[in-house]
Amino acid sequence: MTNRDNFRAGYVTIIGRPNVGKSTLMNTLIGMDIAITSNKPQTTRRQMRTVLTTEEGQIVFVDTPGIHKAKNALGEFMDDAAISSLEGVDLCLLLVEPSTFIGAGEQSIFEILKKANVPVILCINKTDTVKGDELLPVIDAYRKCLDFKEIFPISARLGTGTLKLLSGIFKYLPYGEPFYDEETVTNETERDLVAEIVRQSVLRKLDEEVPHGVAVLVGSMKFKKRCTYIQADIVCEKKSHKGIIIGRGGSKIRQIGSDARAEIEKLLDRQVMLELFVKVRDKWRENESMIRQFGYKK
Repeated sequence: MTNRDNFRAGYVTIIGRPNVGKSTLMNTLIGMDIAITSNKPQTTRRQMRTVLTTEEGQIVFVDTPGIHKAKNALGEFMDDAAISSLEGVDLCLLLVEPSTFIGAGEQSIFEILKKANVPVILCINKTDTVKGDELLPVIDAYRKCLDFKEIFPISARLGTGTLKLLSGIFKYLPYGEPFYDEETVTNETERDLVAEIVRQSVLRKLDEEVPHGVAVLVGSMKFKKRCTYIQADIVCEKKSHKGIIIGRGGSKIRQIGSDARAEIEKLLDRQVMLELFVKVRDKWRENESMIRQFGYKK
């Protein structure tokens, strides 16, 4: 890195309603698929930090669960994880969809942000789904809701507008030394990333209500010379869900395992043998000790 006197470094949290594209945006900005994504709402369940280091500076991104009306203890944990991410950060990115309708969910987020006293950049995501002339009324509608530092129309999926967004982010970060070395991309452990990859595969392979009641717990990771052997439990809430996850003759669990193994091999850059087990833990999302056991800790 050069020109260290002008180096900026800071923490930036990404918040918004469920399924607005927060994890996709973070992956796009850092240039790697670290956070899992799916078309299911509430895919992200806890804070995840990733690091982008450039000549200009270092950004520590904090990806968060979508803020929603919690229906169980896990939902309360997720909301707490999102709201607490505003503490001690230098900037907040608020993601919204390109609609002039601003509902109660968005209004509640505005109230949270007003109390947080953190500079906010508004990102109007999914601009690839609307025509250009439809964005102006969206921008006008949101301008009236909060004193945003800047407003960026973007498409996290296509990467449109993200370079301008990065330049905008650096403007609001303080000058200072980096928090992590240049090689660091995330502070997540390999075990945590493996568990998330398996859960991503479950989310993408199952279409019904089952994914919302699924957690993944990695039991063992054994690194041998030529291969890494991994055992993991897919935990669901009902016996009927277990049958759906396994599928007829084990067809579904084989698909889940095959897709997850391919992604884990990319992560670890080595051959992987993945063994998955499906277990039932009744109403685990209501049980705070089980929630902590599955890695959802405040």
